Amino acid sequence: MTPVLRLWSVGGAAPRLPAALALAVLLSGCLGGLQSPGLQGFGKARAPADQVEHKAFAAEGSTASDFPVIADLRARRSVVPQGGSYAAVASAVVAASSGASAAELQMARLNAEAVDKNWLPTIGPVVTLDSLGVMAAQIVAEMALLDNGRRKAERAVAAADVDVAAVVLAADLNDRVRQGLTLYIKAEQARAQAMVAQRGVERLSAFQDMVSERVAGGLSDRSEEQIAAQKRAEMQATYANDMQMAARSLDELAMLAGRPLAGLRGVEPLGAADAVPLSVLKAQGEGARAVALSRAERAGALPGLAATASVDGAGAVRSGLRLGGANFGFGTGARLRALQATPELVARQLDEARQAAARRIAAMQGEAAELRTRQAQGAEVLRQTMGNLDLFVEQYRAGRRSLVELVGQYDAALRLERDQTALGYEIALREVAVAAEQGVLVDGAPM
Repeated sequence: MTPVLRLWSVGGAAPRLPAALALAVLLSGCLGGLQSPGLQGFGKARAPADQVEHKAFAAEGSTASDFPVIADLRARRSVVPQGGSYAAVASAVVAASSGASAAELQMARLNAEAVDKNWLPTIGPVVTLDSLGVMAAQIVAEMALLDNGRRKAERAVAAADVDVAAVVLAADLNDRVRQGLTLYIKAEQARAQAMVAQRGVERLSAFQDMVSERVAGGLSDRSEEQIAAQKRAEMQATYANDMQMAARSLDELAMLAGRPLAGLRGVEPLGAADAVPLSVLKAQGEGARAVALSRAERAGALPGLAATASVDGAGAVRSGLRLGGANFGFGTGARLRALQATPELVARQLDEARQAAARRIAAMQGEAAELRTRQAQGAEVLRQTMGNLDLFVEQYRAGRRSLVELVGQYDAALRLERDQTALGYEIALREVAVAAEQGVLVDGAPM
């Protein structure tokens, strides 16, 4: 039950304000005390031990323009090199975005702007119908005098909603750019491997011609010619498959960008970045919202005091004080203790988000480092393999090697070259994934 007490009014009984205030103090003492607006904590009023952590969760400014997460996002600059293929892909896919996340951010901003004025008096009509069927209407204005920080907490909730919406927008844009760059890099990888397969087809065609000459001269039988033709057909199929994969990736990229992206070639190194991962920023914003909601709920359980004024249809003006807000039940104490634990829970969740993001980034960076090591080692192995291949050809011409040995050696060399070619693009994919996790694939200025 929520008690609402009329304490004093014009033309009414003798003032009962001192007694009512005494009642408010007694009730609030049972629930932890009425705290000053600047220290709306849990339990006894105290300044936070960690001012930095408090600021991260506080989103409590008196104006709706104080959004710490948005300030962080706005300061970010894209690590994508300007004027290159990556930049063309990024700008195209961002321009083709539906803008749903941007609309959600705009709605959150408008809501925060509206809630930012919640400290002003409210005014509205009140219509009553008594037991005799007589209807009475009046205009009532109300101004909160003591709300235990409820309105401040509501502003903090709205500000946190804006921060979370901004992080969602940044995450959507970064993920969209990541998808576009991933498709582009895969297309480039397929085209590069197709070039290796094409060189293999040309080399195997030369082998087939050489075997045909040996068959014509009686130095080899037609079984060797069939082996050479079979290997050439297999490499031709590999080339066709690579080109098909490149075309499919480019088609998907065109659908994502809303138009074909022709004339783009090559992969580019990304710039260095040291930004807070977007998942951590989102956890920070959601934590600020959870803390603010708990403060608003706790404030609603404490007694509040408001000044009221009303004008009825006859023009009579009545003013007074209203005490309300205290809602007691058997589980009130446990509920307040649960609300008191919210900041600690939020801090733990934020730590978990930081650790999870750090593990993901470290894993991707570790994979990239491993791929670079394989790339460096594979380059030397490939050089030696190609040198051995030339020796195998000379030995085959001299009759010291069979065609099966020669074709097997060349097939191994081609596969090694294809794998070596793919490593550079796999490294580029890991770099893009890390940049997307950090939220630095797009500029933050439009936030």
